Amino acid sequence: MPLLPGAEPFRHDGGEVGVLVCHGFTGSPQSVRPWAEHLAERGLTVSLPLLPGHGTRWQDMQITGWQDWYAEVDRALWSLRERCSQVFLCGLSMGGALALRLAAKHQEAVSGVVVVNPANRVHGLGARALPVLRHLVPSTKGIASDIAKEGAEEVGYHRVPLHAAHSFRRFLQLVDGELPQVTQPLLLMHSPEDHVVPPADSARILARVSSRDLTERLLERSYHVATLDHDAPAVFEESYAFIGRLTRQGTAARG
Repeated sequence: MPLLPGAEPFRHDGGEVGVLVCHGFTGSPQSVRPWAEHLAERGLTVSLPLLPGHGTRWQDMQITGWQDWYAEVDRALWSLRERCSQVFLCGLSMGGALALRLAAKHQEAVSGVVVVNPANRVHGLGARALPVLRHLVPSTKGIASDIAKEGAEEVGYHRVPLHAAHSFRRFLQLVDGELPQVTQPLLLMHSPEDHVVPPADSARILARVSSRDLTERLLERSYHVATLDHDAPAVFEESYAFIGRLTRQGTAARG
């Protein structure tokens, strides 16, 4: 299947500091590409993979699960480690959950984590029914383009495949149990008004991680896809400042 416009993966070879950027559930690299490009323009080596089953049509996602999505970002992390002295992780929504699991599993390989509106659980009345419901109903209404900024649009699926949603729910349960293993510096930015992932998810993550260097920022003017919303410039600038503060000798971030 051809890729949706803007869903292509992104890669930039820059300096010795690497950044892995992870997109969200049913989304695509388009939703975080401006974030990745901002970091690349400042001399960082950046990898933004397309997660399996994403970026084409929702039916293609039905046959994928969290193991496929996690394996893709795990490969991207180790590819960055081969050429970079330090690697940071950035993620939106499910991408944030993927980044947190990578940090928990590969502590020495990750220098810091930045997450925006990270997911911690699947919400809604049908969440607990997913094990059965997914065999009866193939999909439900999509969650793409929760953006306050007029004219901004996210490239993502207009339907949520329920087999994939069930796998996503199981993944979030797994990640929740691993959060205490996250010890790296963490910058968590979230929107008080988010129609996909409520602020309670961010609060739980902040309460459960073991990071001593922990920063929370509110994105007051944005909804869920804050990387395409009014607060996007603040997300990009704070991310770069966070990475710069933590890079060796304070100048490595500039390559």
